[in-house]
Amino acid sequence: MSAVSETNIDVVIVGGGPAGLMAAEVLSRAGIAVDLFDAMPSVGRKFLLAGKGGLNLTHAEPFETFVSRFGARADWVRPMLTAFGPQQLREWAEGLGVATFVGSSRRVFPVDMKAAPLLRAWLHRLRHPANGGPPVRFHMRHRWTGFDDAGHLRFDTPDGERVLQSRATLLALGGASWPRLGSDGAWVPWLRERGVPVAELQPANCGFDVAGSPVHGVSEGWSPRFAERWVGQPFKTVALRTDAGAWQRGEFVATATGVEGSLIYALSAPLRDQIAREGRATVWIDLLPDHSAEWVRSEVSHPRGSRSLSSHLKGRLGLDGIKLSLLHECLDRDAMHDPQRLADAIKALPLGLLRARPVAEAISTAGGVRAAALDAGLMARERAGFFFAGEMLDWEAPTGGYLLTASMASGAWAADAMVRWLADHPPA
Repeated sequence: MSAVSETNIDVVIVGGGPAGLMAAEVLSRAGIAVDLFDAMPSVGRKFLLAGKGGLNLTHAEPFETFVSRFGARADWVRPMLTAFGPQQLREWAEGLGVATFVGSSRRVFPVDMKAAPLLRAWLHRLRHPANGGPPVRFHMRHRWTGFDDAGHLRFDTPDGERVLQSRATLLALGGASWPRLGSDGAWVPWLRERGVPVAELQPANCGFDVAGSPVHGVSEGWSPRFAERWVGQPFKTVALRTDAGAWQRGEFVATATGVEGSLIYALSAPLRDQIAREGRATVWIDLLPDHSAEWVRSEVSHPRGSRSLSSHLKGRLGLDGIKLSLLHECLDRDAMHDPQRLADAIKALPLGLLRARPVAEAISTAGGVRAAALDAGLMARERAGFFFAGEMLDWEAPTGGYLLTASMASGAWAADAMVRWLADHPPA
């Protein structure tokens, strides 16, 4: 079947995640016809998955602190977040009839904690704009497959190949995490072939494989005894630090090969980068962050009489379960029975990490289209009328509402720039 070629299209958006949907809303509100294409049978699939445990929309910490979470890319994303940041996102949700609240961690959630009602209301507004603007046209099961020889967009569809030429295009395809939901990173070589610089996609907010236990003769991963008992179980009320960082409190989980969870995700960027530089990294675990080193040393050194070491540590320090097992995993018998060495380990137990888990398992992706390749409106410098938004961009942030906020902010920012560009470049 020969390809169907179409040229009478104003704006093509490829990607039906938060960035693409937000861009579509801004463009429709400006009176611009939008055709949105997505490979999946429906849009917003990763958005819905993120809401399964309670949709974390954004974060209510001070704005400058919020921006600082983007690290080296903070200056790049600052204007986007100034235009559409945490407060604007909450107001936007309220406009869809979805009230929000601030949790104890300062994270912001819908009152009902669900993603589906918000997405339904959003899609209804896109299909039936209240301001009389053109409804967004959705084209599902349209998988973008790159460019033809003339640089036009190619799509694989249930009815065969379509080739589209539009006045302006926005790509919002996500990174390479959660490929089964559509974000598979297949776009990287297609853009590079067209001269768009793309930083290598890497896992962000990810788990790690542990380096193994010399005590138990294991070169990597947990010992069989530890894994059988504790895989899937959480380390609660602990603190971690990297070799160069300050202590950070939270929780993480033992996996079949290592560790993951919110506290690990918060430190994943420096740990991943250290492994890339040095071949491995170390996290230092404080198993009792509510107690001082002096108190721990005193309690460990307290005479235990006929009690076993396990009973002593549980009775005097409240140490048992997975925390006690981790000490046995990492320390040999001599260290466990040396009060000074044991006390030091309880407050700073080193755990070696070998590698980040694959990007397909990560919460999000680092890397993407480089800032230097784009102008201030997120348009490709070497390709007029071609814009980018969302996780395709070369930025990363921890979990906590930062990813979603920045994705939507970049979609709105790129769409505003597209409105201006289209006005300056009317159809021939």
